[in-house]
Amino acid sequence: MTTWSSLFLLIGLGLLAVDAAAPWWKTASFYQIYPRSFKDTDGDGIGDLNGVTEKLEYLKEIGVTATWLSPFLKSPMADFGYDISDFKDVDPLFGDMEDFENMVARAKELNVKIILDFVPNHSSDECDWFIRSAAGEEKYKDYYIWHPGFVDDNGQRIPPTNWVSVFRGSAWEWHEGRQEYYLHQFHKKQPDFNFRNPVVREEMNNVLRFWLEKGVDGFRVDAIYHAFEIEADENGNYPDEPRNDWTDDPDEYGYTHKIYTVDQPETPHLVFEWREILEQFQADNGGDERILMVETWSPIEIVMDYYGNSTADGAQIPFNFQLISNLHYDSDAYHYEYLINNWLNLMPAGKSANWVIGNHDKNRVGSRFGADRVDLFNILLLTLPGCSITYNGEEIGMLDGYVSWEDTVDPQACNGYEENYMAMSRDPARTPMHWSDDKMAGFTTGSTTWLPVGQDYAERNVKTERGVSLSHLNIFKRLQQLRKEPTIEEGSAEIKAVSNYVLAVKRYLSGNYVYISLFNIFDSIENVDLTQVFGGLPAKFQYALVTKKSIKQVGDQVSASSVTLMPHESIVLRSTTTV
Repeated sequence: MTTWSSLFLLIGLGLLAVDAAAPWWKTASFYQIYPRSFKDTDGDGIGDLNGVTEKLEYLKEIGVTATWLSPFLKSPMADFGYDISDFKDVDPLFGDMEDFENMVARAKELNVKIILDFVPNHSSDECDWFIRSAAGEEKYKDYYIWHPGFVDDNGQRIPPTNWVSVFRGSAWEWHEGRQEYYLHQFHKKQPDFNFRNPVVREEMNNVLRFWLEKGVDGFRVDAIYHAFEIEADENGNYPDEPRNDWTDDPDEYGYTHKIYTVDQPETPHLVFEWREILEQFQADNGGDERILMVETWSPIEIVMDYYGNSTADGAQIPFNFQLISNLHYDSDAYHYEYLINNWLNLMPAGKSANWVIGNHDKNRVGSRFGADRVDLFNILLLTLPGCSITYNGEEIGMLDGYVSWEDTVDPQACNGYEENYMAMSRDPARTPMHWSDDKMAGFTTGSTTWLPVGQDYAERNVKTERGVSLSHLNIFKRLQQLRKEPTIEEGSAEIKAVSNYVLAVKRYLSGNYVYISLFNIFDSIENVDLTQVFGGLPAKFQYALVTKKSIKQVGDQVSASSVTLMPHESIVLRSTTTV
């Protein structure tokens, strides 16, 4: 007999389908837009909100449910919008509030949901709150983390701890006006908020309420794992972090072991509070469920805490960075299988999976894994159970653009050295979107762009790929159609490595067709007997999706006992009968 506890376990493992109508986000196709690089409408070489509005129909064309927009709020742009000076206004570089409202209105007409990038860990040092805090105004003096530091034996003022910034160097910066150090886990122009101050928490709560009133459908929460540091001791002091032994460079972020500056136990509870705000707004205003997507590069067991616990709901989508962090060019099918199943096995009962392989902070998928695997990863993300998050340009197979040292603007690279800047720079994944083979890839009518346009734009662009039947773009669009099939939208999943070379994903739902995605990761021809991989299969399948690597066509039939895969070929098969 199946007990309730075992039933919930099966659901949590993704081995049992739930019949109840799922919330919109559970199997949604999310699409991240980096606005600076998406579409420029005023000719200044920088993308803008009107460019997003102009291309919303394209999002509808490619089957996108919701788009998460990287920051466009008022900012001095020290970290390209992640240093916010006004959390309730649009930066003129991207337009104005009317442009934002027009974008939201058009998105609602097209039923494309808008997710705002919420950056709670820090503000810009040009934010009015920081200016007032630095001046010692009573309300604001503890909005940020301040400390006078210490005087060493030589009479020199030194920082409070050995904490290191993500962008290199000390995480403490001296403020001449206040005569104290402030904490910045990122750029020195990005001072960290003090979330132990309830006034700060309510200030940020009001930011959420403001944008909910403006019509956004949820928030992607940036760098949440940095929100809290260890609490100061009774003397107001903080401990040094222990040294790592793999670098002697005290400016290197990895110089210390991060036990006091990330993943503090209070952090998930902050997300629980924000979920309550979204639910209260839902109760007061109705409409579809508003969601939280949280970015944390934490150990997987900690990531799971963000889903919530027995007394509080957390984020609907704690980003699953297992594939983006742990897969490598040489990873075999068993590594893929482990990473996918490990997430499903650890995920709390009743929660939903999500899959990420690309974003604005990592090299392009085709550059990390090879251009031959672009379709592989799009097929994988869109046929696994749960929702997918695609970075703009991955649907057309964009590769890293070349950005010289002279053109590099990413502070993560600029704070380093020319000889290794490419290893640190995020600029190559942020080059302008390729819309056509026209000048500047159709991104702008201007003569310059904020980052150079990729040199391969004439062959990799939306316009050209629309006209090629097995282009990356058309395969992506076909996948979105398949995602509407009940089996893929609602069904259970089994993920198995057939061998070192081939990964298989089975999707099944009682009374429906069985779908099997097969991925030949390497460059050999492989033959697969599916009856030895999965039990109870129908004898015959047909090709539901093929790529340019395939020698078969959609609709061709194949025996379950003998499926041949060409080098780097990925396919989706559908049973010829329902089960």
